[in-house]
Amino acid sequence: MFVVPSGLEAQRERSVEWAAWLDGLPRLVSGLLEDWELAVTGAPRHGKTALVLPVSHTDGSRLMLKVARPEPDNAGEVEALKAWRGLGAVRLERADPHRGALLLERLTARDLNSVDALEACQVVARLYPRLHLPPTPRLPLLADQLSTWLDDLAALGRDVPAPPRFVQQALAAGRALVEDPPTAIVHGDLHYGNVLAGRREPWLAIDPKGFSGDPASELGPLLWNRWEDLVATGDVGGALRERFYVLVDATGLDERRCRDWVVVRAMVGVGWEASEARACGRSLGPEQRAWITRLVTTAKAMQEVGAPPSW
Repeated sequence: MFVVPSGLEAQRERSVEWAAWLDGLPRLVSGLLEDWELAVTGAPRHGKTALVLPVSHTDGSRLMLKVARPEPDNAGEVEALKAWRGLGAVRLERADPHRGALLLERLTARDLNSVDALEACQVVARLYPRLHLPPTPRLPLLADQLSTWLDDLAALGRDVPAPPRFVQQALAAGRALVEDPPTAIVHGDLHYGNVLAGRREPWLAIDPKGFSGDPASELGPLLWNRWEDLVATGDVGGALRERFYVLVDATGLDERRCRDWVVVRAMVGVGWEASEARACGRSLGPEQRAWITRLVTTAKAMQEVGAPPSW
């Protein structure tokens, strides 16, 4: 029987629902391996929400089996991968959304964390137009998710551990962004670790959330990840803006719109940390406080980008 990796097992503390899913994961994996005629060929990998196993099929093909707990924010993953057809993204071979299972082409283990950060931003900027195809009707709307996130952020009131003016900026800008129609398929979490080196293409995106939304919403994860690189410059704010402008200049995306989205996503992220601590009846831990510092610093850096007419 498959044994859940300890790092993924730690997610049990998140909720009763997570604990139940983890309890059923060994049987789920065993059933998928049998049904899809797969054999595990290497050590499991995992993030906070999914398990990934290197496998081989009886026909000899080498693939990756991904199993994730279905959640609202990853409901569009299969549809996005189908729409991309392996162009700029990992190729989807088979899917069972009911069981949260995907069979994917096997890429290398090398990701964009192995490349200079600004060069990596250029790589992602070149992927954006390939991924930002016209939206399909089966994708969830990013605006619907954003509305929920903003309502949750507003409900926290003064319990949000961030400067109130940044929170108000995010709420005002977010409410305006919700009103605009979607223009593209968006990945939703396109950071350095979610772009892997491939064999048929140099770099391919993986793990999309998958939304019908606004391409300007994509920049945030490339700003607040690889934080140590930013700190090493001695000017975190300036280095954040340098990444921001590399992405904006390379893509032609609207500067102010991208700035608004960065602030919105940063403050929503702060709200998530506060909400999780509140739900568990505990104070913020050291890792949460460090993550919140990243997000608040990113929002602060955006104050020098353009003029904020909507704020």
